[in-house]
Amino acid sequence: MSEEVALRPVHEEDLPLLEELTQDPDKTGDFEWFGWADLRHWRRGWDENGLIGPDGGTLIVTAGNDRLGMVNWRRRPITVPSSYSWEIGIILLPEARGRGYGTQAQRLLARYLFAHTTVHRIWAGTEVDNIAEQRALEKAGFTREGIARATGWRDGMWRDGLIYSVLRTDPPA
Repeated sequence: MSEEVALRPVHEEDLPLLEELTQDPDKTGDFEWFGWADLRHWRRGWDENGLIGPDGGTLIVTAGNDRLGMVNWRRRPITVPSSYSWEIGIILLPEARGRGYGTQAQRLLARYLFAHTTVHRIWAGTEVDNIAEQRALEKAGFTREGIARATGWRDGMWRDGLIYSVLRTDPPA
């Protein structure tokens, strides 16, 4: 890992990168390719709110002047009325994977969300076979909670997932 990772808001010129990360099977990686989807998704979100709103957002992951990928978060209801948690996700470019950038980016995103929202719980899901993402989440301070059976459809079959979380009261990673 040569440079410190940073997160920044999406700029309009980043929209093609977001499209590549979610629409190009060579860029998404084995665990993020779900087939082609709405090709105007990112443009509409940009036009609506710059990809940051009360129910979630997207930030660009950088190291120096290099764009490495993206992180995002989505509001998810919890059992307490009028409360919610954040579900986070990440996709890095193939050349940025396996270098510790994902760990740093997810740690930074959790810190950002705890600093700027009142949420108490942040969680992420990943497939049981995605060992690299499991390690990244654990290094970022997330705790493995358990297996969620058949929660994701990818490549023609249902896949089991793992749930990881970090609470505001957990020791910082």
